[in-house]
Amino acid sequence: MYLYPHRKSPRIDDSAVASDPRVHIVGAGPGDPELLTRKAWRLLRQAEVIVHDRLVGAEVLALADPTARLIDVGKRPGGKGYRQSEINALLCHLAGQGRRVLRLKGGDPFVFGRGGEELEALRKRGIAVEVVPGITAATAAAANVGIPLTHRGTATAVTLVTGHGEAGEPDLDWSRLASPRHTLALYMAVRRAPAVAARLIDEGLAPGTAVAVIERASTPQQRTLRATLDGLAALIRDHGVRAPALIIVGEVAALAADDALAALAPASRPYEEASS
Repeated sequence: MYLYPHRKSPRIDDSAVASDPRVHIVGAGPGDPELLTRKAWRLLRQAEVIVHDRLVGAEVLALADPTARLIDVGKRPGGKGYRQSEINALLCHLAGQGRRVLRLKGGDPFVFGRGGEELEALRKRGIAVEVVPGITAATAAAANVGIPLTHRGTATAVTLVTGHGEAGEPDLDWSRLASPRHTLALYMAVRRAPAVAARLIDEGLAPGTAVAVIERASTPQQRTLRATLDGLAALIRDHGVRAPALIIVGEVAALAADDALAALAPASRPYEEASS
């Protein structure tokens, strides 16, 4: 082990504002401000306009310069809110005004965040852009409750899966996803969880496979529930699970720390599903 007592942590220089790129697409992480990268923190302080998703928390937005303009473009249940094409056009418009624009997205912008679509739109307009990664929900949720996504002898692969497809059910190779020693991290899958569970069981995944559901990972409102695959639909219904929630399917889900599990008392609240 090597120690360097003479070295100090580098300071974040708020005055260092680069002229390029004009737009930063930044991952805000899962919700806890302490899980932001140092670069994301600096860019929040420097941005003149912040275009953010609905699920970016108030504590993260509070780190922005007080004079910055905040624009909420998050999608709402039922398809309300900005269409992706409108978000793309807004980013191009703001950048064209010479503003320092920060596109702030929950988790990582390139993991089911449509960051790639925004990157393409900006590049087509010749607008300089940089992508700053963030901690995605799968790794944050799993770490918070003590679930290793891969584990020697138990899980040799992990797949990140969306519960949304353009026409409802996502176009996936279900037989491959149902393979043993394989962890699935399901994003945006609360509403479709019963159908997903049934499909995996139909393809051969054991009904007794462990499942963990983590709501609002890394926030004070985090709640963790555990079941088996054949009981997932009932768990979501009986406990009022709602988005944002990550579903982990695989034997590693049984390793969730007992002190992370919520008391399994049925809740009567309705749930909603969001895609941002």
